Amino acid sequence: MLNTILGALLPMILTFLLGLVAAWHHDFGTREASILNRMVLLYAVPLALFAGTVASSRAELSQDIPLVIALCVAVIGLYGVVFLFSRIAFRMPMGISALTALTASAPAVPFVGPAVLGDLLGRPSAAIPIAVGSLVVNLTVVPVTILFLSLDTTGRDSQGKSSAAQDRERSAPPPASPFSFLAAKIAETLREPMVWAPVLAFVVVLSGFHIPEVLVHSLYMLGHASGGVAIFACGIVLASGKMKVNWQVSFFVFLKNIVQPALVLGGLRWLGYGNPTVSGAVLTTAIPAMPIVVILALQHRVVQAEAASAVFLSVIGSLITMGIFIALTS
Repeated sequence: MLNTILGALLPMILTFLLGLVAAWHHDFGTREASILNRMVLLYAVPLALFAGTVASSRAELSQDIPLVIALCVAVIGLYGVVFLFSRIAFRMPMGISALTALTASAPAVPFVGPAVLGDLLGRPSAAIPIAVGSLVVNLTVVPVTILFLSLDTTGRDSQGKSSAAQDRERSAPPPASPFSFLAAKIAETLREPMVWAPVLAFVVVLSGFHIPEVLVHSLYMLGHASGGVAIFACGIVLASGKMKVNWQVSFFVFLKNIVQPALVLGGLRWLGYGNPTVSGAVLTTAIPAMPIVVILALQHRVVQAEAASAVFLSVIGSLITMGIFIALTS
């Protein structure tokens, strides 16, 4: 079992540590990390999501409805609870609340799912959890987080303007209605490649249209780089700034690594389900937090050190927590 866990998770940890070493050696800094993240956001991840989704068939996606429901409830439900809790109890801004909710609820299935679940469940058995998990994460909580960050960034930008700029804005024509503003932000979010690429792939799968395998395989060349480059950039960010491990960061990592898969395990067992549904759902949610948390934190310049620290702790801690959940579901 130890060899299985190390084989699945050690590449993530080593890549993270290489990013740390590269930053300490002054080969890369936060500026280069931002460039790497831009490549990941605009090209690598969208290609990986599109290719990974269209490789699934309509029959595969509809084969295990309980798994689909379990992952939807685990990801979307926990995201909503953590977002509201962060806003009400911790009084965090909207964008930071969205990032903390994404940290606590979204496993890094699109980035490392094939490597982790492929080794743990076997390639054929892992296909459905990877496809379903990637769709749930990238069609729901990721676009919502991007939207909230966009709305929150707009508010911060207006607060940081000079009095002269504010005077000019007062003399300008009245702004559009809140509904029009929100519609514009939603349209802006939908133009993000990370949002429309999995949606397009999902439509292709539902339509039954078959994309030639040679074309899908070609998209994977850059797509496979997404996980490694994103985790490498996380290490750079962590080394470039001071690691911030406070009780809030630890709390959200605890929710991601332990509470989420434990709730899925208890809920499915209580409903009478067994393997492979239980093992697929539990091990999918037990995957550590998404590196995109750091990418979005860099892009919007909020809680960058906290985001990198949370992802790092989640990845390191998953060596223990995933081992526990593998034992509980085997």
